[in-house]
Amino acid sequence: MTVSKDIGAVSTAKGWDSIDWKMAEKEVMKLQVRIAKAVKQERWNKVKSLQWLLTHSFHAKCLAVRTVTTNRGKNTPGIDGVVLKKNSQKYQMVQRMNRRTYKPLPLRRIHIPKTNGKTRPLGIPVMNDRAWQALHGQALLPVAETVADNYSYGFRPQRSTADAIERIFSCTARHFDPKWVLEGDIKGCFDNISHHWMMEHVITDKRILEKWLKVGFMEKGEFFPTDAGTPQGGLISPCLSNITLDGMEALLDREFGSSRNICGRVPYQARKLVEKNGVKLCRFADDFIVTGTSKELLRDQVKPVLEKFMQERGLELSQDKTKITPLDKGFDFLGQHVRKYELRNRKSKLLIKPSRKSVQNFLGEVRRMIKVMATWKQENVIARLNPIIRGWANYHRHVVSKEVLSQVDYKIWIALWRWAKRRHPNKGRKWISRKYFRPVKGFQRAFSCTQKDQKLVTLFRASSIPIVRHPQIRPESNPFDPDHEAYYEMRLSKKLHKSFAGRNTLKALWTNQKGKCPECGEALPSKGPKGYIKYIQSRLKAGKANIHNLVLLHEQCHAEGYRLGFQL
Repeated sequence: MTVSKDIGAVSTAKGWDSIDWKMAEKEVMKLQVRIAKAVKQERWNKVKSLQWLLTHSFHAKCLAVRTVTTNRGKNTPGIDGVVLKKNSQKYQMVQRMNRRTYKPLPLRRIHIPKTNGKTRPLGIPVMNDRAWQALHGQALLPVAETVADNYSYGFRPQRSTADAIERIFSCTARHFDPKWVLEGDIKGCFDNISHHWMMEHVITDKRILEKWLKVGFMEKGEFFPTDAGTPQGGLISPCLSNITLDGMEALLDREFGSSRNICGRVPYQARKLVEKNGVKLCRFADDFIVTGTSKELLRDQVKPVLEKFMQERGLELSQDKTKITPLDKGFDFLGQHVRKYELRNRKSKLLIKPSRKSVQNFLGEVRRMIKVMATWKQENVIARLNPIIRGWANYHRHVVSKEVLSQVDYKIWIALWRWAKRRHPNKGRKWISRKYFRPVKGFQRAFSCTQKDQKLVTLFRASSIPIVRHPQIRPESNPFDPDHEAYYEMRLSKKLHKSFAGRNTLKALWTNQKGKCPECGEALPSKGPKGYIKYIQSRLKAGKANIHNLVLLHEQCHAEGYRLGFQL
């Protein structure tokens, strides 16, 4: 049925502008849901058949080309120098995508600087190869999500660094939680993954995968073959690396009881094993931490198990970056500093704050930008800095960061004061203060100005971001599983309740529904949390989270509707 629809799409779509994108997204999502279901049932031949259908689908090819021509790397060419900008070129690429004639070109190798002064190699495929990777990534992603580790958070849909930090908090916050941490780092993860292991274990088109792995790269006009690794820079590489590292959690669970909870319905022996070892894992891409009750346990038992696990995949732990740290000294992870402080009466308190390195890098970047903007208009300086400050503050809004955000505001204010003084070396402090700084919303000397349309623009203050605890995503949740759809709707509802734009969306829905629940006909609350979101067209049928595809229900109606089946 899917193939016949796709053949019809070829005959009706006469150009890029005539493609029915809603239909394309719906057909691809439908196949992805079926793939996830087959993986869950361990019907591997069915999985491969559905992947074949998806990778030969006209709709999937269109979405793959749209992905590579609209993402951040759309203007970065490969070795052929080709960048697709015209719609006719995009449609021609879709028509040329044929498995039998496909032959990838070598990668363009560049080196990007790291914070420690070293460089990281990056391989840039040509646009055609990126489209093929995006196409097969659509078929591989539901497989990866279904078999993924519960506590893996990097490069996965619906998961973020905030979830990883919340996982660390839940593992280490209580006074009886383990007080030692193994900070793991894999040496050249993307460059050293065994090709043989991937060919044996990755469930995808092996012929296409082998072509990508053996394609080689060009650097300074010279060709270099690739005998190991997956190119860091390819669209499918993060998914391949996640599949390679999946299984670490199950291994630790078998050996030490890593992912089990101490409370709840847990067998007595397993519960005692967790209490004895305290081994728990949190992984983000190729960076991970493992907790333990003692340094000896992590060094003599956990680390050798992990080294053997890595060795089977052609990887090894970095001896410089892999270290065992007591929690009372603290460690940095994903830009946050995690440390447990000892209190009286043998109690302790875990605090997670923005790391010193993250703060210094952010302030250094802001100061460099301010120096570059020495001759810019004040309103342009504000427009340039506001999204950067807001983005950094939002990243750290889920931890203990209020004091740090206030310090950052003060240091940015000092940098802007110096910027203003350099512009007017012969003017006094009062004159400069009146020109560039004025009282705004209780802040006496805010960096602000009035535009030509008499609109007041003000520099965003990082400390104005409210500190909100991030709800950790349910470990077993799968965005391609219909059984978890209600959970993702509840999660979206709570997210909308906490943001200003989200509350406006809820208010608009409440107004459109005249304050009534469409399921039971009773009134919805007019103040506070107004209700819970329900997709009209299912998210798993490519339904969008916009006001035209959402309705507002009572919490009880939402839960009862999923139990009985919605009749909207």
